[in-house]
Amino acid sequence: DPLIQEYHGISADAKHTSDMDFSKITGNVNPRAPVKSTRIRVGRSIDGFGLSPGITKEQRLGVEKLFSDASAKFSGDLAGKYYPLTGMDEGVRQQLVDDHFLVVSGDPNRQDAGM
Repeated sequence: DPLIQEYHGISADAKHTSDMDFSKITGNVNPRAPVKSTRIRVGRSIDGFGLSPGITKEQRLGVEKLFSDASAKFSGDLAGKYYPLTGMDEGVRQQLVDDHFLVVSGDPNRQDAGM
């Protein structure tokens, strides 16, 4: 796709490779400053779903279920607790906001997205 080639500065014969081996990550990884929380942003489509701005609330819930089911299988350093944005206990939600792990309610972009 010429548009993608131009955007990423790649040639028409470029081949995409994917290597999910986290042990190969180098750079500014500091073992004395471990990651306490992470936020995952998905900027690509998922098979069976459109891109985020153009999907319905039901489709968005489907994406959330797909991720929730997948993340429940994470183990070791990747294991953790998944907090859904809807249906969360108010006390838990407020604690996550207070701890700066969750944005404050009332975000107009989240409201427009049906969350």
